[in-house]
Amino acid sequence: MNPTIKTFPTTKFIGKNLSFTYADYRAFELWSSFMPRRKEIQNTIGSELYNIQINPEDFDFQPNTPFVKWAAVAVTSFDFIPDDMESLEIEGGLYAVFNYKGDQSNVSAFFNSIYTEWLPGSGYQLDNRPQFEILGEKYKNNSPESEEEIWIPIKK
Repeated sequence: MNPTIKTFPTTKFIGKNLSFTYADYRAFELWSSFMPRRKEIQNTIGSELYNIQINPEDFDFQPNTPFVKWAAVAVTSFDFIPDDMESLEIEGGLYAVFNYKGDQSNVSAFFNSIYTEWLPGSGYQLDNRPQFEILGEKYKNNSPESEEEIWIPIKK
């Protein structure tokens, strides 16, 4: 596990969000409501989709601890926000960027190894900012050939 350390710039997003837990994981519901309407969003930057997770402070990763998940796209402005969508701005900062290849069957084990193996020995600490995955042109929903970037907020 060898991430790239990058600085993510302050970025504006428009999308939809839901609060849920790992025990009641409703990402499919979120993305199913977002994808048919994403073309309504104006001023988009690029074609990437962002799967953003906002954890409460001192998040414990337990099955019943709630967090907020966003399905979103990056935008240049909040001038027009479609009905039933919201805006989010992520402040810039340092991130460890991991490349994940494969379907979703191994993703929870991959995240677990980031937090329990890589992070404790990295010299960095988890920062209380959103974590996210960038779903670019190599992302293919639930395909073994799918690729995505996992961005974990860190600080020294």
